[in-house]
Amino acid sequence: MSMLKKSSTVSENLPDNTNPVIPVILSGGSGSRLWPVSRKSFPKQFWPLLSQQTLLQETALRGVSCTVGAPIVVCNQEHRFIIAEQLREVGITDARIVLEPMGRNSAPAIAAAALLVAETDPNAVLWIMAADAAISKPENLKDVLGRGVQAAREGHIVTFGMTPTRPDTGYGYIRLGPQLAGIGGVYQVSSFIEKPDAARAEEMLGTREYLWNSGMFLFRAGTIIEELEQYAPDVLAAVRQSVKEQTRDADFIRLNPTYFSESPDISIDYAVAERTQHAAVVPADLGWSDVGSWDALWELSEKDEDGNVTSGDVFLSHSRNCYVRSDGIVAAVSGVDDLIVVVTQDAVLVSHRDHAQDVKQVVSRLEAAGRPEARTHNRNYRPWGFYEGLTKGDRFQVKRIVVDPGRKLSLQKHFHRAEHWVVVEGTAIVTRDNEEHMVRENESIYLPLGSVHRLLNPGRIPLTLIEVQSGPYLGEDDIVRIEDDYARV
Repeated sequence: MSMLKKSSTVSENLPDNTNPVIPVILSGGSGSRLWPVSRKSFPKQFWPLLSQQTLLQETALRGVSCTVGAPIVVCNQEHRFIIAEQLREVGITDARIVLEPMGRNSAPAIAAAALLVAETDPNAVLWIMAADAAISKPENLKDVLGRGVQAAREGHIVTFGMTPTRPDTGYGYIRLGPQLAGIGGVYQVSSFIEKPDAARAEEMLGTREYLWNSGMFLFRAGTIIEELEQYAPDVLAAVRQSVKEQTRDADFIRLNPTYFSESPDISIDYAVAERTQHAAVVPADLGWSDVGSWDALWELSEKDEDGNVTSGDVFLSHSRNCYVRSDGIVAAVSGVDDLIVVVTQDAVLVSHRDHAQDVKQVVSRLEAAGRPEARTHNRNYRPWGFYEGLTKGDRFQVKRIVVDPGRKLSLQKHFHRAEHWVVVEGTAIVTRDNEEHMVRENESIYLPLGSVHRLLNPGRIPLTLIEVQSGPYLGEDDIVRIEDDYARV
């Protein structure tokens, strides 16, 4: 799925190569229609759903393969270490990672990227991409992107319209207007259409005048700032001040939370694209999908002779056209057609494929019931590795903790619990008050309530330990961090 080989870039194939094309990746969604795999704590863009790479990695590689500018990622600040690590895994070390203190939709996120780029080059072209979309025909991208960049350099707000393959009610649509003068294959936007009902979608598919709205955009940094100034000045003012008052830690750009919170919560479509006089669209056949549901994932995936898609520890019998995935225990499915079955360590989803879009409603009901499974996974990722719950009682819980080589936890203490650590793989250096202990495989150490402690993995392999907590309160907020390499509070 990814464009791994970098040859000539889009900019090199255009007559005017004076300004770079910079990929801007928006990573703010939760992907609730792909629950229980995708959740707010670890959404779909961080999962390898279509290849060995995650959707974020595929998007980032696509961006750097087609452009000459270092990418910008705008993301939830809680995901910053996940994003930095996933980019590092695919060799991208020059990205600017911009942290949103809270979600405010795509217009403020894009405004922040544009203002940062405009500080050095307001004529640079921004290529806006969602972190969680897929393209199965990357060979068609260079030509489409080249035409779009040319239109963007002439001052247009360019979007990509994907050739519909079915009457889909999950996408917005774009109606084609007249072709732009002097740029082949680029058209004015006649109108944007909200997600239609089934009858309207069928009607639009038959006319060949409508394209799916992919949410990908191209425009100069200066152009989008001018358009925001005209159509969404409150967004621009708030974000401009938040960029001006930014802070930096490690490789992250932190937008000022006070000013950023003053921005309206609005998409770039509503703020600018549907109001501007300079909207243009490039029709494209890229095999694009927003991977917005399990049914969409079934369509994108390779199938067996019965039309089934399987992932993980799965056994099928006398079943057709099913999507079955297990990230945990064995899943056996027999005698059914057109089902979605997804198994994780702490949840199971069973749905008819025709009702794949309804999964979002299930998540809403779980949230209303206060169920943690709606938002978080049993496995919780941290900048040093991860931990996962194994069992829990009234005054105790047991966790598995994995610390990456060379990483360490914060120097911390707890007011309500004591801990017992048992190393099952690797070697740990444990600081306990004023002492330092080497704890090897099959050895343990006790941390009394109130002791100041820290865990370091000095080795070259992951450190795995079992943590037994005991006390009257075992919440994650019972942590007082005294020192922390990752600037957490």
